[in-house]
Amino acid sequence: MVEKLIIIGSGPAAWTAAIYGARAALKPLVFEGAISEANARNNTLPLGQLALTTEVENYPGFPKGDLSGYLASALPAEVVAGLPADGKHGVTGPILMELMRQQAKNFGTRVITEDIVAVDFSRHPFLLTASDGKTYEALAVIVATGARANYLGLPSEEKFRNRGVSACAVCDGALPRFRERPLAVVGGGDSAVEEATYLTRFASKVYMVHRRDKLRASRIMAERALNNPKIEILWNRVVEEILGTDEDGVTGVRLASTVGEAPLELAVSGVFLAIGHTPNTAFLKGQLELTEKGYIRLVKPFRTYTSVEGVFAAGDVADDYYRQAVTAAGSGCMAALDAERWLTEKGWH
Repeated sequence: MVEKLIIIGSGPAAWTAAIYGARAALKPLVFEGAISEANARNNTLPLGQLALTTEVENYPGFPKGDLSGYLASALPAEVVAGLPADGKHGVTGPILMELMRQQAKNFGTRVITEDIVAVDFSRHPFLLTASDGKTYEALAVIVATGARANYLGLPSEEKFRNRGVSACAVCDGALPRFRERPLAVVGGGDSAVEEATYLTRFASKVYMVHRRDKLRASRIMAERALNNPKIEILWNRVVEEILGTDEDGVTGVRLASTVGEAPLELAVSGVFLAIGHTPNTAFLKGQLELTEKGYIRLVKPFRTYTSVEGVFAAGDVADDYYRQAVTAAGSGCMAALDAERWLTEKGWH
């Protein structure tokens, strides 16, 4: 059987593409990823990066409120039972993703909980191989596998993730736990400066922790950090341990020196990692053209077309700039519409 549309991924881009594809009678098949130790280590389990967050304050249509009654009516009881209780006071990442997934299924989307480990886009129909060894053919494919934030790999970092440790200032910086409190940003590139500058709107002070004695950021961005009175740059320092308690989450950070100085402890309420992202494109193995940063290259302005006709990309796997749930969802809609129109032009829909 040849599928009209296969979607690879399970974040906002993938589920939005599935919703639009299903409503357009494309009968999409979604590979949401496998539940495995390897995916757990890489933060690539089903439901995407949003499922690793807690509060979501900036997704349109979900103001703070008691969602318990709605969730009981919208989701299967076994799903509701496994969701975090704090969702009763607003939407959380896991709840938002379960709602998107259910909405796609309501329109007839089929879901397989396996990874796609190899693709052959040199032939048509396209050939995809899943982690269970089965193969699938598709007339059109949407790649929406996202990108994962790079972390330091510290046990304390994992312990306090979403309890003061974050990899997205725009997502989390305005949360009450960070307001009018000192925060730390780890990194020295343009992204780190952007994160630190953004956080100065909410924090009492922002420490930038950089392992070298000079920022990697562009000159104009470096000057922005150096001239901001609320930003203090700690040169030649690396995070040795994130400090905190079970009750309060992050309370501080211990920094080691790269030039032989004594360790330094700072009292901070949040640690923001700005050391880059890794797009989940390894399975493509050269089948699509990528950017120098490893993201899928979109070859037509304002479209989701990739270097292979009939293969489209959506979400963070093709976006190293915005990286927001709402922009990913929007590009998922675009990819589904692009796929539908392409299939119609070819006479396959």
